[in-house]
Amino acid sequence: MNIKTIRKQLILLVYIICISNLSFSQDKKGKGMEEMWGDKNVSLDALKNGKGKFFDESNFGMFIHWGLFSNLGGVWNGKTYYGIGEWIMNPRMAGIPVEEYKHIAKSFNPTGFDAKKIAQLAKDAGMKYIVITSKHHEGFAMFDSKVSDFNIVDATPFGRDPMHELADACHDLGLGFGFYYSHNQDWTAPGGTRGPEVDKKGKKTTFKDYFYNKCKPQVKEICTNYGDIDFVWFDTPGDMPKKYVVELADMVRELQPKAMMCSRVGYGLGDYASVGDMEVPTKRIEGLWETCDTNNDSWSYAWYDNNFKSPKVILGRLIETVARGGSYLFNVGPDQLGIVPEIGAEFLRKTGKWLKKYPQVVYAANASPWDYKLPWGDVTTKDNNMYLAVSEWPRDGKLYLPGLITKIKTAKILNPEGTDQIIEFHQGQDNWVTFEIPFKAPDNLISIIEVEVDIHNGGDIIAEDAALGIYPNTKTELITEFGKVNNATQENIRWMEKFGEWKHANQVGEWQENGQVTWKINVKEAGYYYLDLAYKGSDRLVWKTTTDEGVMVQNQQAATEKYIFYNMGILEFKTPGIHNITTTLVEGDRETASLKSILLRPIND
Repeated sequence: MNIKTIRKQLILLVYIICISNLSFSQDKKGKGMEEMWGDKNVSLDALKNGKGKFFDESNFGMFIHWGLFSNLGGVWNGKTYYGIGEWIMNPRMAGIPVEEYKHIAKSFNPTGFDAKKIAQLAKDAGMKYIVITSKHHEGFAMFDSKVSDFNIVDATPFGRDPMHELADACHDLGLGFGFYYSHNQDWTAPGGTRGPEVDKKGKKTTFKDYFYNKCKPQVKEICTNYGDIDFVWFDTPGDMPKKYVVELADMVRELQPKAMMCSRVGYGLGDYASVGDMEVPTKRIEGLWETCDTNNDSWSYAWYDNNFKSPKVILGRLIETVARGGSYLFNVGPDQLGIVPEIGAEFLRKTGKWLKKYPQVVYAANASPWDYKLPWGDVTTKDNNMYLAVSEWPRDGKLYLPGLITKIKTAKILNPEGTDQIIEFHQGQDNWVTFEIPFKAPDNLISIIEVEVDIHNGGDIIAEDAALGIYPNTKTELITEFGKVNNATQENIRWMEKFGEWKHANQVGEWQENGQVTWKINVKEAGYYYLDLAYKGSDRLVWKTTTDEGVMVQNQQAATEKYIFYNMGILEFKTPGIHNITTTLVEGDRETASLKSILLRPIND
C-alpha cells in the first residue's frame, strides 16, 4: 500500500468520524430514496397520498434548536467558542465536564419564551409546521420528563414545559408539529454514546442501559403526552445497534402512526430522506426528501452570530429546494430568554409576505423540468403551469429559457397588487424561448412569470437537460456535477470552516495525466465570453480550456485553499448551437488541485 493510498484512507476515516458525530445523511447519488422508506411495501405514490401528503405539499417548515446550550450563547468561562452553539459542551469546543454542564440549569430561566409568538412567527413566515429539539446531544430534556430529572421543569427555575405550550400553540394555529430527539448521542447520560461510562454509583454502564433507562422511555413520553404530532426527527444514529433503532421506530409508528420520521433514524427506516446540513442540492433528487438549513451560521443561539440570511436569500434557497424536488426545513435559534433574535424574525416575516403573494410557487408545487438552477433564478411547476422565479432580473428586456420542448401557450408577469402583465415570447426551432420583459423588475425580492404550457392528461413538461444553456445576457456557471469526467475523480465533498458550519461542493480532483471535464452546452448567441475557473489547490496551476471549434484558452493563475474564481481569458464561440467545452489541468500539484466550476460571461458591446 503506497503513501497516497494510506493518506486517502486516513482522510476518509476522519470524514466518516465527522459524519457520524455531526449528522447522518443519504448520499443523493446512492441507491435511491426508496431505501429511506420505513415500509418497503408502501410505494412512493401511496406514501405521498397517505401520511406523507402533508409533508410533500407543505415544502416549508421551521426547525428550532433551543436547549440548555442556549443559556451559554457560545460562551464558557468568559471565552467565546465560535461555531455551532449546541456543541459547546463537546471536547472539540469548550469540553465542559458533565457536572459543571448540569449546573448551568440552575440559572436557565427563559422568561421571555412565548409559544404563541413563535408559532405565529412560523405562520407569518409562511411555514407549515415546526420541529423543535426536545433533547439534543447534551442530554437535557426541554420537556417535563418523568424519566430523568435533567429537564427544564425539574432542573431550572423556569419550571414550565415549553414543549407542551408550543404543541398547543401549533395545534391552535393549524400548524404541524414535531420533535427532534437525539437517540444515539447523549453526553450526560451514563451509557449514551460519548456520555459517561459509569453511573453515579460508579457502576459501568452500557448503551443498552441508556436505551432502556432514558432514550426509549423519553421517546415514548414525547409520542404520548403532546397530542397528535406530525414528525419525529431523530439525529446522528452513527453506530447505534440496528435492533434498538428498529425497536424505537416500531414504537413511534405504534404511538404516532401519522408521524413522519426522517432518514436520520438510521438503517433506512425513515419515511423520507434528510440530505446534508446547510445544503441546497444542485441536482434534482427523486422521492420524498428535505434539506435543513439555518438562518445564520449556528443552529442554536450564539451571541456574536448576526449573519442572518436576507429574505431574498431565504426565498431563493426555498425555491431552489422545491425546484430540485424537496422540502426546506429552516432553523431559528431562540436565545437564553427563549426569544427568537429580532433580525432573523423580521426577515422571516418579510419572507412570509412574499409567499402570501405567490403561494402557488411553493406550496404543493413540483420540481423544475430542469435538473439544475438557471442563471437568473429557478422554476417550479404545478399542473399546466411553470413558475419562473426570477431573482436576477435581466436589464436588456429579454429573459431566456433553454431547451424547452413543450410548447408554451401564454406567459404573464404576476402582479398580485394590480393587473397581471401579459408578455410576448418567441419559441424557436433551437428550443430556446425568449420572453420580452420590462427593464425593471416587478418585485423587489423575486419576480414571478407564470407560463402556461400545452400538456394534456397529466403529462410532463419536457426540457432538454443534455445541453446546458449559455446565455447572451448573463453569466453562466457550469458546475462539475453536470460534466463528464475522464482520468480524474468527481465527487461531492464537504468541510467545516467554523466548527460545524458545513460547506459543500461538487468538484473534480485527483487529476491524472490528460484528466479532463467536458460539458455539453447550447450557446444561444455566438461571440466572445470571458472564462473564469473556480478552483483550489497549492502554488500555481495551469489550466487549458478548449471547444469543439478549436478555440483554446490556457493560462496560469495562483491557487489557495479556498475556491476562488480566476479569470483565464477570452473564449470565442464562432457559431450558436450545441458545442462541447473541455477543461484540463496542464501543470501543477495534481493531488491538491480541485476544480469546482467554470464561468462564462458574455462580452457585450
